[in-house]
Amino acid sequence: MRILEIRERTAPISSPIANAYIDFSKMTLSLVAVLTDVVRDGRRVVGYGFNSNGRYGQGALMRERFIPRILEAPPETLLDAGGDNLDPHKLWAVMFTNEKPGGHGERSVAIGTIDMALWDACAKIAGQPLFRLLAERYGGGRASADPRVFVYAAGGYYYPGKGLDNLKAEMQGYLDRGYSVVKMKIGGAPLADDLQRIEAVLGMLPRGCQLAVDANGRFDVRTAVAYAEALRAYDLFWYEEAGDPLDYELQREVTSHYPKPMATGENLFSMQDARNLIRYGGMRPEIDWLQFDCALSYGLVEYLRTLEMLRAHGWSPRRCIPHGGHQMSLNIAAGLGLGGNESYPDLFQPYGGFPDGVNVENGYITMPELPGIGFEGKADLYREMVALST
Repeated sequence: MRILEIRERTAPISSPIANAYIDFSKMTLSLVAVLTDVVRDGRRVVGYGFNSNGRYGQGALMRERFIPRILEAPPETLLDAGGDNLDPHKLWAVMFTNEKPGGHGERSVAIGTIDMALWDACAKIAGQPLFRLLAERYGGGRASADPRVFVYAAGGYYYPGKGLDNLKAEMQGYLDRGYSVVKMKIGGAPLADDLQRIEAVLGMLPRGCQLAVDANGRFDVRTAVAYAEALRAYDLFWYEEAGDPLDYELQREVTSHYPKPMATGENLFSMQDARNLIRYGGMRPEIDWLQFDCALSYGLVEYLRTLEMLRAHGWSPRRCIPHGGHQMSLNIAAGLGLGGNESYPDLFQPYGGFPDGVNVENGYITMPELPGIGFEGKADLYREMVALST
Protein backbone atom coordinates (compact mmCIF):
# COMPACT_ATOMS: atom_id res chain seq x y z
CA MET A 1 0.00 0.00 0.00
CA ARG A 2 1.09 3.58 -0.50
CA ILE A 3 0.15 7.24 -0.30
CA LEU A 4 -0.73 8.44 -3.79
CA GLU A 5 -1.11 12.15 -3.18
CA ILE A 6 -1.44 14.76 -0.44
CA ARG A 7 -3.59 17.79 -1.21
CA GLU A 8 -4.05 20.97 0.81
CA ARG A 9 -5.92 24.23 0.50
CA THR A 10 -6.47 27.28 2.65
CA ALA A 11 -10.05 27.75 3.86
CA PRO A 12 -11.62 30.81 5.52
CA ILE A 13 -13.12 30.61 9.01
CA SER A 14 -13.57 34.34 9.43
CA SER A 15 -15.99 35.70 12.01
CA PRO A 16 -16.78 39.21 13.38
CA ILE A 17 -15.62 38.29 16.88
CA ALA A 18 -12.60 39.09 19.02
CA ASN A 19 -10.90 37.87 22.15
CA ALA A 20 -8.59 39.98 24.30
CA TYR A 21 -5.75 39.69 21.79
CA ILE A 22 -6.95 39.16 18.21
CA ASP A 23 -9.99 39.43 16.01
CA PHE A 24 -11.04 36.65 13.68
CA SER A 25 -12.08 38.73 10.67
CA LYS A 26 -9.37 37.23 8.45
CA MET A 27 -8.79 33.86 10.13
CA THR A 28 -7.96 30.87 7.92
CA LEU A 29 -7.02 27.23 8.32
CA SER A 30 -5.41 24.52 6.22
CA LEU A 31 -7.45 21.55 5.06
CA VAL A 32 -5.50 18.43 4.05
CA ALA A 33 -6.44 15.22 2.23
CA VAL A 34 -4.14 12.16 2.16
CA LEU A 35 -5.15 9.89 -0.73
CA THR A 36 -4.08 6.23 -0.46
CA ASP A 37 -4.37 3.26 -2.79
CA VAL A 38 -6.36 1.30 -0.19
CA VAL A 39 -10.03 0.55 -0.83
CA ARG A 40 -12.52 -0.13 1.97
CA ASP A 41 -16.21 -0.85 1.32
CA GLY A 42 -15.75 0.05 -2.32
CA ARG A 43 -14.25 3.48 -1.64
CA ARG A 44 -10.70 4.77 -1.70
CA VAL A 45 -9.39 5.53 1.79
CA VAL A 46 -8.70 9.23 2.21
CA GLY A 47 -7.50 10.72 5.46
CA TYR A 48 -8.46 14.29 6.33
CA GLY A 49 -7.07 16.90 8.69
CA PHE A 50 -7.20 20.60 9.51
CA ASN A 51 -5.66 22.93 12.05
CA SER A 52 -7.45 24.58 14.95
CA ASN A 53 -8.68 28.16 15.01
CA GLY A 54 -6.38 30.89 16.25
CA ARG A 55 -3.48 29.91 14.00
CA TYR A 56 -3.62 30.59 10.28
CA GLY A 57 -3.37 28.12 7.41
CA GLN A 58 0.12 26.76 6.74
CA GLY A 59 -0.07 25.71 3.10
CA ALA A 60 3.31 27.13 2.10
CA LEU A 61 5.21 25.13 4.71
CA MET A 62 3.34 21.98 3.74
CA ARG A 63 3.99 22.42 0.01
CA GLU A 64 7.64 23.39 0.37
CA ARG A 65 8.82 20.92 3.00
CA PHE A 66 6.55 18.39 4.62
CA ILE A 67 4.43 16.98 1.79
CA PRO A 68 7.42 16.49 -0.56
CA ARG A 69 9.34 14.62 2.13
CA ILE A 70 6.52 12.12 2.53
CA LEU A 71 6.02 11.61 -1.20
CA GLU A 72 9.76 11.25 -1.85
CA ALA A 73 10.23 8.55 0.82
CA PRO A 74 10.19 4.90 -0.31
CA PRO A 75 6.58 3.79 0.36
CA GLU A 76 7.62 0.66 2.24
CA THR A 77 9.51 2.76 4.82
CA LEU A 78 6.23 4.44 5.87
CA LEU A 79 4.37 1.24 6.80
CA ASP A 80 3.89 -0.55 10.10
CA ALA A 81 5.61 -3.82 10.99
CA GLY A 82 2.95 -5.88 9.20
CA GLY A 83 3.26 -3.82 6.05
CA ASP A 84 -0.50 -3.41 5.70
CA ASN A 85 -1.08 0.02 7.26
CA LEU A 86 0.56 3.41 7.58
CA ASP A 87 2.80 4.06 10.58
CA PRO A 88 2.16 7.65 11.73
CA HIS A 89 5.33 7.63 13.82
CA LYS A 90 7.51 6.81 10.80
CA LEU A 91 5.70 9.41 8.73
CA TRP A 92 6.23 12.00 11.48
CA ALA A 93 9.96 11.25 11.50
CA VAL A 94 10.11 11.72 7.73
CA MET A 95 8.35 15.09 7.97
CA PHE A 96 10.80 16.25 10.65
CA THR A 97 13.88 15.29 8.63
CA ASN A 98 16.38 18.18 8.41
CA GLU A 99 14.43 20.25 10.95
CA LYS A 100 16.43 21.73 13.81
CA PRO A 101 15.02 21.42 17.35
CA GLY A 102 13.44 24.42 19.03
CA GLY A 103 11.74 27.43 17.46
CA HIS A 104 8.57 25.49 16.84
CA GLY A 105 6.31 28.30 15.66
CA GLU A 106 4.09 27.62 12.66
CA ARG A 107 6.02 24.47 11.71
CA SER A 108 4.24 22.57 14.45
CA VAL A 109 0.86 23.58 12.97
CA ALA A 110 1.78 22.35 9.49
CA ILE A 111 2.99 18.97 10.75
CA GLY A 112 0.09 18.65 13.19
CA THR A 113 -2.45 19.14 10.40
CA ILE A 114 -0.90 16.49 8.17
CA ASP A 115 -0.52 14.18 11.18
CA MET A 116 -4.28 14.40 11.79
CA ALA A 117 -5.00 13.28 8.24
CA LEU A 118 -2.53 10.40 8.55
CA TRP A 119 -4.17 9.09 11.72
CA ASP A 120 -7.59 9.38 10.07
CA ALA A 121 -6.33 7.25 7.17
CA CYS A 122 -4.61 4.78 9.50
CA ALA A 123 -7.77 4.13 11.52
CA LYS A 124 -9.90 3.84 8.38
CA ILE A 125 -7.51 1.28 6.92
CA ALA A 126 -7.76 -0.64 10.21
CA GLY A 127 -11.57 -0.42 9.99
CA GLN A 128 -11.87 1.20 13.43
CA PRO A 129 -12.91 4.48 15.02
CA LEU A 130 -9.69 6.24 15.93
CA PHE A 131 -10.57 6.34 19.62
CA ARG A 132 -10.81 2.54 19.75
CA LEU A 133 -7.54 2.11 17.86
CA LEU A 134 -5.84 4.45 20.34
CA ALA A 135 -7.28 2.62 23.34
CA GLU A 136 -5.93 -0.68 22.04
CA ARG A 137 -2.46 0.66 21.19
CA TYR A 138 -1.82 3.16 23.96
CA GLY A 139 -4.51 2.71 26.58
CA GLY A 140 -2.47 0.64 28.99
CA GLY A 141 -3.84 -2.67 27.75
CA ARG A 142 -7.48 -1.58 27.68
CA ALA A 143 -9.34 -3.50 24.99
CA SER A 144 -12.07 -0.88 24.82
CA ALA A 145 -12.46 2.84 25.30
CA ASP A 146 -15.00 4.95 27.13
CA PRO A 147 -17.05 6.59 24.38
CA ARG A 148 -18.42 9.27 26.74
CA VAL A 149 -16.47 12.54 26.67
CA PHE A 150 -16.99 15.67 28.77
CA VAL A 151 -17.31 18.80 26.63
CA TYR A 152 -17.70 22.46 27.50
CA ALA A 153 -19.07 25.28 25.34
CA ALA A 154 -16.56 27.99 24.41
CA GLY A 155 -17.89 31.40 23.45
CA GLY A 156 -18.49 34.73 25.13
CA TYR A 157 -16.38 36.62 22.59
CA TYR A 158 -16.43 40.38 22.22
CA TYR A 159 -18.08 41.94 19.21
CA PRO A 160 -19.58 45.37 18.49
CA GLY A 161 -22.88 46.00 20.20
CA LYS A 162 -22.84 42.84 22.30
CA GLY A 163 -24.26 43.77 25.70
CA LEU A 164 -25.02 41.74 28.79
CA ASP A 165 -28.40 40.58 27.51
CA ASN A 166 -26.85 39.13 24.36
CA LEU A 167 -24.08 37.50 26.38
CA LYS A 168 -26.61 35.85 28.68
CA ALA A 169 -28.74 34.74 25.73
CA GLU A 170 -25.68 33.12 24.16
CA MET A 171 -24.86 31.22 27.34
CA GLN A 172 -28.48 30.15 27.77
CA GLY A 173 -28.35 28.69 24.29
CA TYR A 174 -25.43 26.48 25.34
CA LEU A 175 -27.25 25.36 28.47
CA ASP A 176 -30.34 24.55 26.40
CA ARG A 177 -28.18 22.25 24.24
CA GLY A 178 -27.03 20.23 27.23
CA TYR A 179 -23.75 21.84 28.30
CA SER A 180 -23.01 22.19 32.00
CA VAL A 181 -19.84 24.29 31.67
CA VAL A 182 -19.62 27.44 29.53
CA LYS A 183 -16.66 29.71 28.83
CA MET A 184 -16.38 33.43 28.09
CA LYS A 185 -13.57 35.81 27.20
CA ILE A 186 -12.07 38.38 29.55
CA GLY A 187 -9.33 40.97 29.14
CA GLY A 188 -10.85 42.80 26.19
CA ALA A 189 -12.53 45.29 28.52
CA PRO A 190 -11.56 46.98 31.81
CA LEU A 191 -11.61 44.77 34.91
CA ALA A 192 -14.76 46.41 36.28
CA ASP A 193 -16.62 45.77 33.03
CA ASP A 194 -15.41 42.16 32.87
CA LEU A 195 -16.59 41.56 36.43
CA GLN A 196 -20.02 42.84 35.40
CA ARG A 197 -20.04 40.40 32.51
CA ILE A 198 -18.94 37.53 34.74
CA GLU A 199 -21.58 38.29 37.37
CA ALA A 200 -24.26 38.53 34.71
CA VAL A 201 -23.47 35.02 33.49
CA LEU A 202 -23.04 33.55 36.95
CA GLY A 203 -26.39 35.00 37.92
CA MET A 204 -28.22 33.05 35.23
CA LEU A 205 -26.42 29.70 35.57
CA PRO A 206 -28.50 26.98 37.23
CA ARG A 207 -27.19 24.92 40.13
CA GLY A 208 -24.57 22.42 39.00
CA CYS A 209 -23.36 24.51 36.06
CA GLN A 210 -20.10 26.50 36.00
CA LEU A 211 -18.36 29.30 34.14
CA ALA A 212 -14.75 29.35 32.90
CA VAL A 213 -12.98 32.57 31.87
CA ASP A 214 -10.20 33.01 29.30
CA ALA A 215 -7.81 35.99 28.98
CA ASN A 216 -6.02 34.60 25.89
CA GLY A 217 -2.59 35.55 27.23
CA ARG A 218 -3.35 39.26 27.33
CA PHE A 219 -2.14 40.34 30.77
CA ASP A 220 1.16 41.46 32.21
CA VAL A 221 1.97 40.23 35.72
CA ARG A 222 0.35 43.16 37.49
CA THR A 223 -2.92 42.92 35.57
CA ALA A 224 -3.01 39.12 35.75
CA VAL A 225 -2.63 39.26 39.52
CA ALA A 226 -5.30 41.96 39.82
CA TYR A 227 -7.72 39.75 37.92
CA ALA A 228 -6.70 36.73 40.02
CA GLU A 229 -7.45 38.54 43.25
CA ALA A 230 -10.83 39.73 41.94
CA LEU A 231 -11.78 36.33 40.50
CA ARG A 232 -11.12 34.56 43.79
CA ALA A 233 -14.56 35.70 44.91
CA TYR A 234 -16.27 33.48 42.32
CA ASP A 235 -16.64 29.72 41.94
CA LEU A 236 -15.18 29.50 38.43
CA PHE A 237 -14.40 26.30 36.57
CA TRP A 238 -11.03 27.83 35.70
CA TYR A 239 -9.08 31.05 35.03
CA GLU A 240 -7.36 30.49 31.68
CA GLU A 241 -4.16 31.74 30.06
CA ALA A 242 -3.62 34.87 32.11
CA GLY A 243 -0.39 35.94 30.37
CA ASP A 244 2.01 35.11 27.56
CA PRO A 245 2.12 31.30 27.24
CA LEU A 246 5.92 31.21 27.36
CA ASP A 247 6.18 33.40 30.46
CA TYR A 248 6.34 30.60 33.01
CA GLU A 249 7.39 32.98 35.79
CA LEU A 250 4.20 35.00 35.24
CA GLN A 251 2.11 31.84 35.40
CA ARG A 252 3.81 30.77 38.62
CA GLU A 253 3.27 34.20 40.18
CA VAL A 254 -0.41 34.31 39.25
CA THR A 255 -0.93 30.81 40.60
CA SER A 256 0.42 31.94 43.96
CA HIS A 257 -2.40 34.52 44.11
CA TYR A 258 -5.16 32.22 42.85
CA PRO A 259 -5.89 29.10 44.91
CA LYS A 260 -8.61 27.89 42.53
CA PRO A 261 -8.21 26.04 39.21
CA MET A 262 -6.20 27.60 36.41
CA ALA A 263 -5.78 26.43 32.81
CA THR A 264 -3.20 27.03 30.08
CA GLY A 265 -1.20 25.28 27.37
CA GLU A 266 -3.10 25.79 24.11
CA ASN A 267 -0.25 27.90 22.71
CA LEU A 268 2.56 25.53 23.68
CA PHE A 269 3.52 23.56 20.61
CA SER A 270 5.96 20.85 21.68
CA MET A 271 6.59 18.35 24.43
CA GLN A 272 9.59 20.42 25.50
CA ASP A 273 7.55 23.61 25.92
CA ALA A 274 4.89 21.66 27.81
CA ARG A 275 7.59 20.23 30.05
CA ASN A 276 8.89 23.73 30.84
CA LEU A 277 5.38 24.73 31.89
CA ILE A 278 5.22 21.74 34.24
CA ARG A 279 8.71 22.41 35.60
CA TYR A 280 8.55 26.17 36.04
CA GLY A 281 4.95 27.41 35.72
CA GLY A 282 3.70 26.56 39.19
CA MET A 283 0.87 24.41 37.81
CA ARG A 284 -0.76 22.10 40.35
CA PRO A 285 -1.60 18.55 39.20
CA GLU A 286 -4.43 18.15 41.69
CA ILE A 287 -6.54 21.13 40.51
CA ASP A 288 -5.19 22.76 37.32
CA TRP A 289 -5.95 21.95 33.67
CA LEU A 290 -3.71 21.55 30.61
CA GLN A 291 -4.98 22.50 27.14
CA PHE A 292 -2.35 21.27 24.67
CA ASP A 293 -3.89 20.94 21.19
CA CYS A 294 -2.49 18.20 18.97
CA ALA A 295 -3.53 19.98 15.77
CA LEU A 296 -1.27 22.91 16.66
CA SER A 297 1.57 21.01 18.34
CA TYR A 298 2.99 18.50 15.85
CA GLY A 299 0.01 16.15 16.03
CA LEU A 300 -0.85 13.04 17.98
CA VAL A 301 2.65 11.58 17.69
CA GLU A 302 3.99 14.51 19.73
CA TYR A 303 0.93 14.51 22.00
CA LEU A 304 1.75 10.93 23.02
CA ARG A 305 5.22 12.12 24.03
CA THR A 306 3.65 14.94 26.01
CA LEU A 307 1.36 12.54 27.87
CA GLU A 308 4.34 10.35 28.75
CA MET A 309 6.18 13.40 30.07
CA LEU A 310 3.15 14.36 32.17
CA ARG A 311 2.97 10.91 33.72
CA ALA A 312 6.65 11.13 34.62
CA HIS A 313 5.91 14.39 36.46
CA GLY A 314 2.93 13.04 38.37
CA TRP A 315 0.14 14.37 36.15
CA SER A 316 -2.90 12.34 35.13
CA PRO A 317 -4.21 12.48 31.53
CA ARG A 318 -7.53 13.36 33.17
CA ARG A 319 -6.16 16.88 33.79
CA CYS A 320 -5.92 17.45 30.02
CA ILE A 321 -8.82 19.15 28.22
CA PRO A 322 -7.51 20.13 24.77
CA HIS A 323 -8.16 23.39 22.99
CA GLY A 324 -9.63 23.45 19.50
CA GLY A 325 -13.07 21.93 19.57
CA HIS A 326 -12.35 19.38 16.83
CA GLN A 327 -13.14 15.70 16.44
CA MET A 328 -9.48 14.65 16.55
CA SER A 329 -9.17 15.71 20.17
CA LEU A 330 -12.52 14.08 20.93
CA ASN A 331 -11.06 10.78 19.74
CA ILE A 332 -7.91 11.30 21.78
CA ALA A 333 -9.98 12.13 24.87
CA ALA A 334 -12.10 8.98 24.49
CA GLY A 335 -9.23 6.69 23.52
CA LEU A 336 -6.57 7.87 25.96
CA GLY A 337 -8.71 8.86 28.94
CA LEU A 338 -8.36 12.64 28.91
CA GLY A 339 -10.55 14.90 31.01
CA GLY A 340 -12.65 16.14 28.09
CA ASN A 341 -12.56 18.52 25.15
CA GLU A 342 -13.41 22.07 24.16
CA SER A 343 -16.44 22.67 21.92
CA TYR A 344 -17.54 25.58 19.70
CA PRO A 345 -21.28 25.07 19.21
CA ASP A 346 -21.76 28.13 16.98
CA LEU A 347 -18.31 29.20 15.79
CA PHE A 348 -15.69 28.22 13.19
CA GLN A 349 -18.10 26.07 11.25
CA PRO A 350 -18.15 23.64 9.57
CA TYR A 351 -14.90 22.57 11.24
CA GLY A 352 -16.11 22.68 14.84
CA GLY A 353 -18.74 20.53 16.46
CA PHE A 354 -19.72 16.89 16.38
CA PRO A 355 -21.02 14.40 13.83
CA ASP A 356 -24.67 14.84 12.94
CA GLY A 357 -26.99 13.37 15.53
CA VAL A 358 -24.47 13.55 18.37
CA ASN A 359 -26.01 15.59 21.17
CA VAL A 360 -24.71 16.91 24.47
CA GLU A 361 -26.39 15.40 27.51
CA ASN A 362 -25.50 16.69 30.98
CA GLY A 363 -22.19 17.97 29.67
CA TYR A 364 -21.16 14.78 27.83
CA ILE A 365 -21.30 13.43 24.30
CA THR A 366 -21.08 9.80 23.24
CA MET A 367 -18.68 9.02 20.41
CA PRO A 368 -20.30 7.44 17.34
CA GLU A 369 -18.87 4.23 15.90
CA LEU A 370 -17.51 5.80 12.70
CA PRO A 371 -14.25 4.66 11.07
CA GLY A 372 -11.32 7.03 11.45
CA ILE A 373 -11.88 10.37 13.12
CA GLY A 374 -15.51 10.36 11.99
CA PHE A 375 -15.54 13.37 9.68
CA GLU A 376 -17.85 11.55 7.29
CA GLY A 377 -20.58 11.79 9.91
CA LYS A 378 -20.70 15.61 9.73
CA ALA A 379 -22.34 16.44 6.41
CA ASP A 380 -21.39 20.11 6.09
CA LEU A 381 -17.75 19.39 6.93
CA TYR A 382 -17.52 16.32 4.72
CA ARG A 383 -18.73 18.32 1.73
CA GLU A 384 -15.68 20.58 2.11
CA MET A 385 -13.39 17.57 2.42
CA VAL A 386 -14.79 15.73 -0.59
CA ALA A 387 -14.37 18.88 -2.68
CA LEU A 388 -10.65 18.72 -1.92
CA SER A 389 -10.16 15.00 -2.48
CA THR A 390 -12.13 14.48 -5.73
